[in-house]
Amino acid sequence: MAHQVLLQPAYVLHQRAYRNTSALLEVLTRDHGRVGVIAKGVKAKSGAAYRGLLQPFARLLLSYSGRQDLHTLISAEAADDHARLSGQPLFSAFYLNELLMRLLHRGDAHERLFHDYDEALASLKRAEECEPVLRRFEMALLQELGYGLQLETEALSGNPIENGRLYYYDPQRGPVPARVADSRLPTISGACLRALAQSDFSERRYWPEMKTLMRGVITHYMDGRPLRSRELFLKE
Repeated sequence: MAHQVLLQPAYVLHQRAYRNTSALLEVLTRDHGRVGVIAKGVKAKSGAAYRGLLQPFARLLLSYSGRQDLHTLISAEAADDHARLSGQPLFSAFYLNELLMRLLHRGDAHERLFHDYDEALASLKRAEECEPVLRRFEMALLQELGYGLQLETEALSGNPIENGRLYYYDPQRGPVPARVADSRLPTISGACLRALAQSDFSERRYWPEMKTLMRGVITHYMDGRPLRSRELFLKE
């Protein structure tokens, strides 16, 4: 028997053509996590209204039905004002979508993460500084997936992180004083680690270190595969 979901808050993460006139959507839902949904006929003339609606970064209410891994769209309606993104906020939003596509499995519910994503998009639409928005979401994503960062104590000794020391961050162990860690890893200041632990982004001088740290950790959990969305930042 087909399972039916009605008026589920959701965002389109990715869309690709499916057969002649349909599209396969990967959506992030509030209650069911990442879900694959076929939007039948959306590429045809009769589906023009849905085609304009089923875009990334717009909060939707989706109804769909199906069995197991793939579902069929029943209806879609807008749930917000569809504020547009451009420039760096747009590139940042694509980056968030790619993270979710690469790190979330279909069918794993993450209600808290849905709200974190919702808040991140709202911040980007308000044209807030992108770097703090991205770091907060990366931290929330890793925490939700069970990969939360250790930022307050040293991995080997358990001693508190010291502002004036330099560390390497090993994704499998945590922060290690630079003198005893793998020299291939970038150094991160203790002050930066402590600021990140407190979600304190008031000191812009730490932003490059925070970005380097998070990039290394995320790359580790993606087995070293590069993110395509990072190319957008390089071109900007």
